[in-house]
Amino acid sequence: MGVGHEDEEQPFSVGKLRIDFASHEVRVDGEEIKLTPTEYSLLHFLARNAGRVIPHRVLLEKVWGSDYVDSTDYLKVYIQRLRVKLKDDPHESKLILSERGVGYKLTKS
Repeated sequence: MGVGHEDEEQPFSVGKLRIDFASHEVRVDGEEIKLTPTEYSLLHFLARNAGRVIPHRVLLEKVWGSDYVDSTDYLKVYIQRLRVKLKDDPHESKLILSERGVGYKLTKS
């Protein structure tokens, strides 16, 4: 494997969340969380860019494709689903943060 792939295989951990990219396994407090392929793609993209605000349009294009870049309501529904599954209180989110009118970011710490 090349150097680029080695980084792709490194698990991501923040707080109670752990993502094993090699096996596509997501755990919260050690409990495996079942995500749909789209939910996993969204979380994966956020994790690979943890700490950076990703604009709505970029998330929509990377996860759903260019036909969806204006579907921000669609994105909100998926972010809400992820927050519920990851036990991230939507009223006091500490994991997936909203940057009102801009986008979302996954915290790094």
